[in-house]
Amino acid sequence: MWQQIANGIATGAVYALTTLGLTMVYGVLRVLHVAHAGVYALGAYAGVVAFRLSGSFLLSLVAAMVVCAAAGVLMERFLYAPLLHLPRIVPLIASIGLFIAMEEAFRIVAGPYALAYDAEVRFPSLALGPLRLSAPQSLIFTVTLLLLGLLWLLLSRSTVGLAMRATSMDAETTSTFGVNTRRIVMLNFVIGSALAGAAGALIGVYDNQVWPTMGSIPAYKCLAIVVLGGLGNIPGSVLASFLIGLAETLLIGVVAIPFPRDALAFVAMILVLMFRPHGLLGKG
Repeated sequence: MWQQIANGIATGAVYALTTLGLTMVYGVLRVLHVAHAGVYALGAYAGVVAFRLSGSFLLSLVAAMVVCAAAGVLMERFLYAPLLHLPRIVPLIASIGLFIAMEEAFRIVAGPYALAYDAEVRFPSLALGPLRLSAPQSLIFTVTLLLLGLLWLLLSRSTVGLAMRATSMDAETTSTFGVNTRRIVMLNFVIGSALAGAAGALIGVYDNQVWPTMGSIPAYKCLAIVVLGGLGNIPGSVLASFLIGLAETLLIGVVAIPFPRDALAFVAMILVLMFRPHGLLGKG
């Protein structure tokens, strides 16, 4: 059971990193950024390429975050910005189309088969009583805590974070106070995409493989987690991510319920929408 809890913590950490970008983009644009799952897969591929060139996992992790941050800028500039004056269904459809195109691009460029991401993780395992995290799990958990801590400091202890929170509440009013809301939106894409890139690299090492359609399941599961935590609510998304990660591993691995693992997030989403429509922690 304790091993399943450790697996759930690692899984929840990856969900949190991946979902945060989706939450941040929705918070400022009120658009579901489906192509974010493609950025997650892009981070995994960028990590593999960087690792093969450098032989260092740390450099490959940084490279994945940088490449995905640049991809986020391009998406905001050339996909979302020209479409924001249109009904919200239009950028949503464009985002879905981009995600499908990214999957096909990965298949064409890197091949249809999985690539090995056999980076040696030189990281100490953690033991908290009977709970033991392996080296890859400890790495995922530590990197997630570090990135979440940095994001919290940015949002709560800086003027940029104040501008980001204000923009998510009311972009038009915020702009009247001299805040460049366009740059704030761009910054949301940069940070969210970098976090997704880190998640892609980490899960690639954890599974020791990267494949073209690895973003397919996160594409819809992260949407469920965002709704579960409260649309646009960052703490709610983090909480929902860890709850779903633990629920999946415990209910499937320990209780052994006869239910598809990847459907649990949607069952939880339906229950929350029925009894708490604003999510676990409400809207951001």
